[in-house]
Amino acid sequence: MMEANIILSGIKFDEKGLVPAIAQEAATGEVLMLAYMNMEAVEKTLSTGKAHYFSRSRDRLWMKGETSGNFQEVRRIYYDCDADAILLKVRQTGAACHTGLQTCFSRRLDKGGEERAEGPSVLTALFKTILERKKTAKEKSYVSHLYSKGFGKIAEKIYEESAEFINAAKKEGKDEIIRELTDLWFHTLVLLGYMGVDIMDVFDEFGRRYGKSGIEEKESRGKD
Repeated sequence: MMEANIILSGIKFDEKGLVPAIAQEAATGEVLMLAYMNMEAVEKTLSTGKAHYFSRSRDRLWMKGETSGNFQEVRRIYYDCDADAILLKVRQTGAACHTGLQTCFSRRLDKGGEERAEGPSVLTALFKTILERKKTAKEKSYVSHLYSKGFGKIAEKIYEESAEFINAAKKEGKDEIIRELTDLWFHTLVLLGYMGVDIMDVFDEFGRRYGKSGIEEKESRGKD
C-alpha cells in the first residue's frame, strides 16, 4: 500500500473527488462497465481485492456485487498517461451489467441500438446459456438432450465435429471451415459445462500459455 499511496497522490480526481474507472475482463480484454471511484473506493479496492466504486446517484461507496453477488475480483489496476482515469483488470463473477448482460456496452450506436454479443462475449454468453440448460432441462433443447445422454454422447459429438473441421480444412473453402470450427467450439463448451469447468479459467490458462510472454517462452525452447 505504501507504493500505491505514493501513486494515488498523483491521480487527478475531479472537483467532486472522483475519477472514471473502466472495468475490463482480465482473461478476455472485454470492456465490462464504466463507473467512478473516489480515494476511499480506490483504497478499499487495493486493500480487499474486490472492486469498490462511488455511486453518484446514491452518494455513497459501494462494492460491486454487494446485492447481486456479481463480484469483481481485481487482478491489476492501471492508470492512464494523464493520471485522470483508472483501468481495473478483473475476474467478473456473473453478469457485469444490472440488465443481466455480460457487459454494459452491448448496444451499438452505429446500428440503431442493436444488441449483439461480439468477440469473447459471444462465448461467455453462450456458455451461460449452456450452464442454464445443465441446471434446468428445457424441452426440445439440443443442449439438454446432450446432457441427458451423458459424457459419451458429448465426446462422440466432439470427435465427429473435429473430423468434419479437419475435412473442411482439407477440402472446403473458408466459409465451411468457419462453420465447422464454430460447431466444434460449441460442443467443447458443452463438455466444459458437463465437467464443471469454468470458461474463464480456460481463458486464463490460454492467456498464460499462449499470450505474448507464453508463446515467446515456447518458441525459445523450440517446442511445437
